[in-house]
Amino acid sequence: MALVNHPDALLVKNYIAGEEQSLAVLIERHQSKIYGFIYSKIGDRDVADDVFQDTFIKVIKTLKSNAYNEEGKFLPWVMRIAHNLVVDHFRKVKKMPMQRETEEYSIFSFMSDDSLNIEGRIITNQVENDLQRLLEELPADQKEVLLMRMYQDMSFKEIAESTGVSINTALGRMRYALMNLRKVIEKNQIILTN
Repeated sequence: MALVNHPDALLVKNYIAGEEQSLAVLIERHQSKIYGFIYSKIGDRDVADDVFQDTFIKVIKTLKSNAYNEEGKFLPWVMRIAHNLVVDHFRKVKKMPMQRETEEYSIFSFMSDDSLNIEGRIITNQVENDLQRLLEELPADQKEVLLMRMYQDMSFKEIAESTGVSINTALGRMRYALMNLRKVIEKNQIILTN
């Protein structure tokens, strides 16, 4: 019997037993429904793509760690994961609303606009531009860790996993990134507080 005709439960079982192809069939079978759900809640294709990916990263981790509970059906379980990640996304956005004037997230976007007068906004924009320039001066590996930590709110464990290094290396890169930023700030006598 072709994999495409297997029920979800059997595909999950086969995937846990090491048959990687089974997961591809599951994703193919349900992706439009799962992605459609995520996109309907978020309304931004890029963010929806990220949440969709994160959903399946979580699915894979759970299945690989044998923590999957077979009592539930696969699709509703994945939809719950997707729903929780959508909720997490909105929590983060609420905590730090992102203004997308630029492709990069703004470090000062958590300040609400009405709390900044025109002069304050000009200063904030200037400091933000300075900060973007400072980040460009960091080595790529340090910049990557700093951005993941500050803008994506990732734990050092997640950073280590996604960059393929140990947690200690990720922590070290973050420490060096902050030290280098401090040096550049002192060298240029940039004042980041107003």
